[in-house]
Amino acid sequence: MISEWQNHKTQLRSYVSNRIDDADAVDDILQDVYLKASGNLHQLKSKGSLKGWLYRIAHNTIMDFYRQRQQFEALPDDLVAEEQESGKQAREELAECLRPLIDELPEKYGTPLRLAELEGVSQQAIADQLGLSLSGAKSRIQRGRVKFRQQMMACCDFEIGQEGITNYVPKDPLQRAKC
Repeated sequence: MISEWQNHKTQLRSYVSNRIDDADAVDDILQDVYLKASGNLHQLKSKGSLKGWLYRIAHNTIMDFYRQRQQFEALPDDLVAEEQESGKQAREELAECLRPLIDELPEKYGTPLRLAELEGVSQQAIADQLGLSLSGAKSRIQRGRVKFRQQMMACCDFEIGQEGITNYVPKDPLQRAKC
């Protein structure tokens, strides 16, 4: 591996230095490429593909370098507060729609889902209360979630951000009257 590495090292250095604006990082990246290559040599299919394999490792290492360097500007505090307030309002409006949609589910799915999601009852307590096994209660809650999601997607278009649902628009204007 060392002799093969020496054959390609100069070309790899040129490849890396043409893509990195930090001269000190070039040697670090080359070292990382060597360590990754020597540690994963068993993955190499044939010696004829060594050069391409080394360039792929170098490319991926360069991408990792840039991902680690990314600088993000913080949003102004008032912008974040505005987003949080509008998202909170949308979630509160949407919450008013949830109970009727859950009530439309078949009782065997609606009751466990309502207990778990709206009342915060543990799945074991739901199983005990409804005379089900724990796996049976989990299954009904999961199926209820799937059916509930289908109802919600048929009802509204959702805008989702990092804080969850930030806005929604009923697909049918008459649907807002139901909410």
